[in-house]
Amino acid sequence: MSRILVTGGAGFIGSAYVRHRLGGAHPGDEVRVLDKLTYAGREENLEGIEGCELVEGDIADADAVRGAIEGCDALVNFAAESHVDRSIESPGEFIQTDVFGTYVLLEAAREAGIRHLQISTDEVYGSIEEGSFTESSPLDPSSPYSASKAGGDLLVGAYQSTYGTESLIVRASNNYGPRQHPEKLIPLCILNALAGDPLPVYGDGQQVRNWLWVEDFASAIDIVLERGEPGQAYNVGGPDERANIDVVKEILKRADRDESLISYVKDRPGHDRRYSLGSEKTQGLGWEAKVGFSEGIARVVDWYRENEEWWDPIRSGEYREYYERQYGTKLS
Repeated sequence: MSRILVTGGAGFIGSAYVRHRLGGAHPGDEVRVLDKLTYAGREENLEGIEGCELVEGDIADADAVRGAIEGCDALVNFAAESHVDRSIESPGEFIQTDVFGTYVLLEAAREAGIRHLQISTDEVYGSIEEGSFTESSPLDPSSPYSASKAGGDLLVGAYQSTYGTESLIVRASNNYGPRQHPEKLIPLCILNALAGDPLPVYGDGQQVRNWLWVEDFASAIDIVLERGEPGQAYNVGGPDERANIDVVKEILKRADRDESLISYVKDRPGHDRRYSLGSEKTQGLGWEAKVGFSEGIARVVDWYRENEEWWDPIRSGEYREYYERQYGTKLS
């Protein structure tokens, strides 16, 4: 039996991983979740999961991290400020969590002598016109968010080189699935479509993303944690690429809404045009994606349609103010 510390485990991807690990992948294991419980981290995301202990705390707080890591055999770090638009508004918060917080975790994992897995993003590579990024591609971040994640990744590599820590990095393409906060493209558009609100699309909507079902990513994380080589990074890309406008149109179709709800808005500053990750290295460990985009988007539209009790408190709270500030219009 193992006890894993999962930081940021009450968020979208973190909670999906906790469900994966304790829901059958590793029966008998225990997970301790350390989460700051900000707007994107919710206790509800962990409801009904046996073997999960939730501790409220900040990864930038060394005392909280030392207490949480005691007795754990490995650390998986999901904790991050993660929304590009918010990073443009408040970059300092991203640097504090994504860089300094990573440093605090690395120190704690080094003292405890345990394996540390850093969850990162394809955005650290920047934009690519054709082909796919590999793990040896240079880091070229475009936003305060991606720069803060790249800074954390570089710290992980430096600790491996300097101190010999047992550290790894997993970089994922755009995740989607149940329990994703509606500030992100897919849940935002689903909820707006269900409510009959306009769906904001940045620029011309031709930005291309590589979409990854969150449960497929959870399985990849587990494989890298168990089989990955310390000091290495592993890319995990989804099986399908889609332009944002095509994602929006598919959501409208699934929600039985007309394309007249599409509202083109001023493009995001520094908006990367295309992301694409090659996953051959991770596939070499035995991983493969199982859910294609057409199947996944149908599932996730149905989930939001059927789980209003999960998203209604979010959409009726602080998010409404953020949305109006960001898009210059009010939700119904």
